[in-house]
Amino acid sequence: MSARRDWIAQAIREHPVVIVCGETGSGKTTQLPKIALQLGRGLGAGGHGLIGHTQPRRIAASSVARRIADELNSPLGEVVGFKVRFHDRLQRGASVKLMTDGILLAETQSDPDLRAYDTLIIDEAHERSLNIDFLLGYLKQLLPRRPDLKLVVTSATIDAERFAQHFASARGAAPVIQVSGRLYPVEQRWRPFEESREYGLEEAIADAVDELWRGGTGGDILVFLPGEREIREAAEHLHKHLARAQRGAAAEILPLYARLSQAEQDRVFEPHGARRIVLATNVAETSLTVPGIRYVVDPGLARVKRYSYRSKVEQLQIEPISQAAANQRAGRCGRVADGVCIRLYDEKDYAARPRFTDPEILRSSLAGVILRMKALRLGAVEDFPFIEPPPRKAIADGYALLAELNAVDEVNELTAIGRELAALPLDPRVGRMILEARERQALDEVLVIASALSVQDVRDRPLEHAQAADEKHKRFDDEKSEFMGLLALWRWIEQGRGGHAPGAAAAGPASRRGARAGTPSPPVGAESALHRLSNRQQELRLREHFVSPRRVREWRDIHSQLHTVVAEHGWRINATAATYEQIHLSMLAGLLGNVGCRADAGPPQGGAPRGAREPSEKRPGRLVPRARAASSSGATPART
Repeated sequence: MSARRDWIAQAIREHPVVIVCGETGSGKTTQLPKIALQLGRGLGAGGHGLIGHTQPRRIAASSVARRIADELNSPLGEVVGFKVRFHDRLQRGASVKLMTDGILLAETQSDPDLRAYDTLIIDEAHERSLNIDFLLGYLKQLLPRRPDLKLVVTSATIDAERFAQHFASARGAAPVIQVSGRLYPVEQRWRPFEESREYGLEEAIADAVDELWRGGTGGDILVFLPGEREIREAAEHLHKHLARAQRGAAAEILPLYARLSQAEQDRVFEPHGARRIVLATNVAETSLTVPGIRYVVDPGLARVKRYSYRSKVEQLQIEPISQAAANQRAGRCGRVADGVCIRLYDEKDYAARPRFTDPEILRSSLAGVILRMKALRLGAVEDFPFIEPPPRKAIADGYALLAELNAVDEVNELTAIGRELAALPLDPRVGRMILEARERQALDEVLVIASALSVQDVRDRPLEHAQAADEKHKRFDDEKSEFMGLLALWRWIEQGRGGHAPGAAAAGPASRRGARAGTPSPPVGAESALHRLSNRQQELRLREHFVSPRRVREWRDIHSQLHTVVAEHGWRINATAATYEQIHLSMLAGLLGNVGCRADAGPPQGGAPRGAREPSEKRPGRLVPRARAASSSGATPART
């Protein structure tokens, strides 16, 4: 970065937009704001506005601000500060403002021309989140009105030519400057493993730690994991493993993820003597540099939100990472000495992965994108200058879904329900179910079902054990509704954890007489409340019943997030169990497009008739709401 410092400064002087591509460790994140200051940008340096510097995550915005302030020998907030949700550490007269992409996007509502800034640095553009794509499109429209504004777009794995063409002007494409990082060589070791009841990810990580520290070699280890729950479980397993190996006192195990308190995050950056293992989400891929890392353990997984065209709901699931993300992870070691990256998958698997991570807009519900754009007053989605515009058919489907949810009117303007949905950080279908459940006093149960629809089915049905799986799953069956079966399954899972199960009173095989009368069905099953099982015991219990422990963790994570959203809005969870009707009418509000006709009820067998009456209480109804359509092969049953 230092070798290119003068080139970058000259490019910023001469061009409105500069693209900076830098390897991990090149110093671009901390050096670019200082270059802008030296050019007289920023209020304190004689400029006409702030130097705005965006990061995809709160943890990165706050830590980068502290790092730059330290390098400038300035108290945090005086010259360099940050603003994230619920925290603002920026004094009047400061020059550099670190913030999340979402903060800058929100500021476009009160300051459409972004007059508060004379320079903007959009960092980590390769992540291609919706916020980043919205910002890059908005800034493309803004630059002709703000010829004084300077824009720097940076990334480690950016598709430089695509971004350069996006910001092309009469003078041609935006200039691209490549900067290299100073890295020691990094050895790649491939250690694939086959998951079983006795051996899983936690054991593979422990073996990797043993290999790296064999022979008393030192050096800190950075382990990447998909989420908070996996971090907690890996930490517990490593503490026990190292204690058995009599290394517990000599190793410190620290978590790193976005929701940690500031004090807990800061521990990772403090000087230390003992060997250290840092367990991190993908926040440590590019957003943060963890000091002193010599080794990396990469399971090759990340939690990704992706729209399911079959269920018509966005799902948060664990997926293999791209080659670019894998390279970023390996680049986190080799900073202090020769590095080693142990990958818990094989080289053939790596070679088969896509080069880059899919942009969020290409894996999102266009209904959700349209909602956000309307709430932010960004204009029509079909006219917005996206770097990669979504297909027209997807846009039309998005509008159709919003109309179905009563979120837009005849001229595609937001309704009252649409404005409420736009304020929820949720898939529109799931949000609509929750809004209806709020009105019908069924939030407790609907949060469980909605979170289940947001992940892959937790029930496994391997072909070689299909009959055995079916027998085990019978305990969760409900002859009238699989939604009620999901509640039964949730309650059974929570019994193993020794806790209260939301929706328990409504779970289980329904009392047909009680359901028809509109009263809650009785508690499920003959299994009495269990004492809290250990993680290992609970995992074995799940596997014995052909239930995926990993997908259960995802289900519980989503449920926790939905609960947080409800709490933030001050909505009250129902204290008494909801009835069958309350639950299903709430679900139906988000599933009108999935109403089908029973095959034994005669034609027609599809469609979502508006204003359809509820099924008769005296015989099975012709119309059936489905959460997921069956696959063409018929192998995947519909959720009804």
